Amino acid sequence: MRMILAVAAVLYSVSAFAQTEKPPMVGDKPLVQVKPKGTKEAAAKPAAAAKGKPQSVAVRLQACLDIDDGTKDRLNCYDAVIPPAPKPKPAKAKGYADCRFFKEEDERLACFNGFAESIPKLPKN
Repeated sequence: MRMILAVAAVLYSVSAFAQTEKPPMVGDKPLVQVKPKGTKEAAAKPAAAAKGKPQSVAVRLQACLDIDDGTKDRLNCYDAVIPPAPKPKPAKAKGYADCRFFKEEDERLACFNGFAESIPKLPKN
């Protein structure tokens, strides 16, 4: 009987701990990071517009800004809108389309971020 009560107490405390709103932290980062379903697909396919008329390049680039900055997912989002075409010595980017010529991922991400953030907010539909 004691064993059953001990197991019930452990299971009850584990289930109560799992329902807290804040995840357990290690330093300033969560112990476990769980992405919602569809996060990868959303990052990889920003060009997929809502069913209806296609979205402009500017709207799709701005949609990439919703992904955490400095991540591979955001760069993948930009690359899905404008596929990369690296050059050995690209000239300074004069527009967002020129960002695809940067070979280094960090440079390409910074270039896209700069242009995407400077675009006036457009309606998404």
